[in-house]
Amino acid sequence: MKDHYGREITYLRISVTDRCNLRCVYCMPEEGVVKQSHCDILSLEEIAEIAREAVGLGIRKIRITGGEPLVRRGILSLFQELASLPNLSELAFTTNGTLLAPMAKEIKAAGVDRVNISLDTLNPDKYRRITRLGRLEDALSGIRAAMEAGLTPLKINTVLIGGFNDDEIPDLVALTQQYPIELRFIELMPIGHVSPFGAEAYLPCGTVLERVPQLQSVEKSGVAELYRLPGAAGSVGLIRPISHLFCGECNRIRLTSDGYLKPCLFSTEEISLRGLHGEALRNRLETAIAHKPAQHGVLTAEEHAGSARDMNQIGG
Repeated sequence: MKDHYGREITYLRISVTDRCNLRCVYCMPEEGVVKQSHCDILSLEEIAEIAREAVGLGIRKIRITGGEPLVRRGILSLFQELASLPNLSELAFTTNGTLLAPMAKEIKAAGVDRVNISLDTLNPDKYRRITRLGRLEDALSGIRAAMEAGLTPLKINTVLIGGFNDDEIPDLVALTQQYPIELRFIELMPIGHVSPFGAEAYLPCGTVLERVPQLQSVEKSGVAELYRLPGAAGSVGLIRPISHLFCGECNRIRLTSDGYLKPCLFSTEEISLRGLHGEALRNRLETAIAHKPAQHGVLTAEEHAGSARDMNQIGG
């Protein structure tokens, strides 16, 4: 599938739930979310049907997201269903890692290729503060279990937050010396609920290069610019949605847990896929691709993006 601007759309991110066992401050309100009823979210069968049609139209990579996807009942059966889709080249998922350790081997056996794990700090007290509910050791156990199960190459997602974790940049980068991971710093995006952080919390990813000047440019990996410490086992990725627009390279669309397709993360436009099957579903998917904008509006640390949803409702 190609959009009106010639971009080939090959990547579908599917949110299977807006619920999470954590309450990360840039993702979800402290009180959590208003729980949707079972009939408000897509069933696993509906998700599989949409994914099947999308793959038939040219989607080659699917990433399962949340909220926290591992809180969704039946997630292993969905992984198995999606992994069996012909012509799908990669099945991955994103998780906070705290529920991963006891499930990692089963997830790999279900056909998942790899995992991204969110980790914003190596300090237990700060981890508790940023997640409001979590324990750092649970996340670290999940990381270890993912590597042992072969859910690799493993990517660690770190949101760069001034005054919170910028003092840990060298320690986080140092993880790549020993482990064959991609440690990815992501600029804090002004979308949805970002309290208690203000504009001063935004740091451009160039800060990482200033703090760790030994990093050497390697290549690109999707939207991430890759760097490496000399002799390191892993790499460091910089993702700059604010300081450097990469819309011209965007190849993704997003499906929310309640059945809306978002052609752009930062847009208010959402196209319902609920209740559609066969040709009607394929046509609606093609329409959504046609509506993918050339780029999102210019974002600054002070301006929120157009989307009215919090990140946990979109799927990151």
